[in-house]
Amino acid sequence: MTDHDEIPDRDAGINGYQKIDRYNPELIANLSGHYHEVLKEIGEDPNREGLLKTPERIAKAMLYLTHGYDLDAKEILNSAMFKEEYSQMVIVKDIEVYSMCEHHMLPFFGKAHVAYIPNGYVVGLSKIPRVVDVFSRRLQVQERLTNEIRDCIQQTLNPIGVGVVIECRHLCMSMRGVQKQNSVTTTSAFTGEFLKEKTRTEFLNLISSRLS
Repeated sequence: MTDHDEIPDRDAGINGYQKIDRYNPELIANLSGHYHEVLKEIGEDPNREGLLKTPERIAKAMLYLTHGYDLDAKEILNSAMFKEEYSQMVIVKDIEVYSMCEHHMLPFFGKAHVAYIPNGYVVGLSKIPRVVDVFSRRLQVQERLTNEIRDCIQQTLNPIGVGVVIECRHLCMSMRGVQKQNSVTTTSAFTGEFLKEKTRTEFLNLISSRLS
């Protein structure tokens, strides 16, 4: 994470692999203290062997799952914009999405499909999934996540149009509440040419197809 100090994880893995995470030690200690109290409040013993390091692990996990707050999606796009006279649809589909519902802080996950029609500029293809990751690694609702991805691409690239479709499963629905394990939520957001039925239909057909 940006401006966070290095804290080495001393648990060596296969072939001596050592994982290095970047976290702020003071922030980790503060969050760990809160999670220590949470464990007590739910009836657990945070001092038993299996839970001794759990508050610290949760703190590190939460900082990773929300590291999108430290990133600038527009800056990411601006770093890889190129002039190009290409005016057909560009699609990056099946982008993995992992986010946290802001209502219950439970995960939701699935796929994002993003398209844009260039208007003099294209962007490095890897930057589209990174934009998705920036906004998904924050506390979210799927509807806002969809709009934020759309708006960032539209405002930064100024394309002829942007289309975003996200399909996700929400653990707040499958683990609690209505407990509907197989339900999928689909959201979409469009600008410009994608507001026209013909262009939108082409996009939807292309993300639904599977290349052989």
